[in-house]
Amino acid sequence: MKKLLVSLAALATLGTTWAQTKWDLPSGYGANTFQVQNLMQFAEGVDKATGGKMKINVHPNASLFKANEIKRAVQSAQVPMGEFILSGASNEAPVFGVDSIPFLATSYADSRRLDAASRSLLVKTLAGQGMKLLYTVPWPPQSLYSAKPVGSLKDLKGTKMRAYNPATSYIATAVGAQPVTIQLAELPAALATGGVDNFLTSSASGVDSKLYESVKNFYAVAAWLPRNAVVVNFKLFNALDKQSQDAVLQQAAAAEQRGWKLSEQKDAEYMKELAAKGMKIDASAAGLKKELSVIGERMTADWVKLAGDEGKAVIESFRKQ
Repeated sequence: MKKLLVSLAALATLGTTWAQTKWDLPSGYGANTFQVQNLMQFAEGVDKATGGKMKINVHPNASLFKANEIKRAVQSAQVPMGEFILSGASNEAPVFGVDSIPFLATSYADSRRLDAASRSLLVKTLAGQGMKLLYTVPWPPQSLYSAKPVGSLKDLKGTKMRAYNPATSYIATAVGAQPVTIQLAELPAALATGGVDNFLTSSASGVDSKLYESVKNFYAVAAWLPRNAVVVNFKLFNALDKQSQDAVLQQAAAAEQRGWKLSEQKDAEYMKELAAKGMKIDASAAGLKKELSVIGERMTADWVKLAGDEGKAVIESFRKQ
C-alpha cells in the first residue's frame, strides 16, 4: 500500500510537471495575411521552445473577437493575449496614434525610428492598462484606393471614405468626405454594396482582401505605416513559469525582427500584384502627397498638444535620430 501511494504521488507530480498551458490569441486579420502568418510562427516557436508545454491557438479573421474588441479582451483577461492595430486605440491615449500621423514617418526606416522613439511611452501606457507589450510589426505604407480617379483632394469631397481609427476619420472630414467606420474584414462587402468609395490602406490589404476587384485606382501616397501590436495580460504572463515566460519573450523578439523584414518584402510583391490585377498605379502621387502633407503638419501639431510633454519628447527624439 505504501509503494502504491508513493507511485500515485509520483504520477501526480509528473502530471503537474507536464501540465500544458493553452492560450488563445485572437487577431482581426485573415489567416492569409503576413501579420497572422507571423503570429502562427510565433505560436509554433513558443510550442517548440517549451517542448509542447505551452500551446497558443491563433484565432484569425476576428473569429473570436471583433478587431476593435481584442485589446479590451486582453485587458479584462477574457483572453491572455491578442493582436490589434495600435491606432485603433488612439482615443484612449495619444501614443497609440503616433504612427498614424500622416507624413511623419513615411518609410520603413522612418517607421523604425518612430517605433524606437515611442517604445518606452508605449510600454508604460500599456502597463498602466494591465498589459505587457510583446512586439510590434508595421503594415506597408498606407496609400489611397479609389473607385474613381482622383486628381486632387477636392475630388474626394462628398464621397464616402472608409475610416478605421481617429486619424482616418479626421482625414476624411478634412477633405470633405463622409467618414464611414468599417473594419478591414468588412471592407469587400461594403465596396460591393456601394457603402464606401475610397480609403487609405496598405498594398497588403489590397491583395489579401482582393480589393482590386472593386477599386481600380491606387495612389502611393505612403501616408504612414501603422503598427500592429501583440500584447499579453500582465497578471496572466506573470503567472507563467520562468521557462514559458522566457520562451514567449524570446519568440516575440524573433517575431518582431521577422515581421518587419517580411512587411517590407511583401510590400514590393503586393505592389506588383496589384498592377498585375489591373489596378492603375500612380507610384509618385506627387500632387496628392503635397496636399496631404499640409493636413499631416496640422495633425502633428495637434498630436503634440494632446500628448503634452511626453509626446513632444517622442517627436523630438524621432527627429534627432
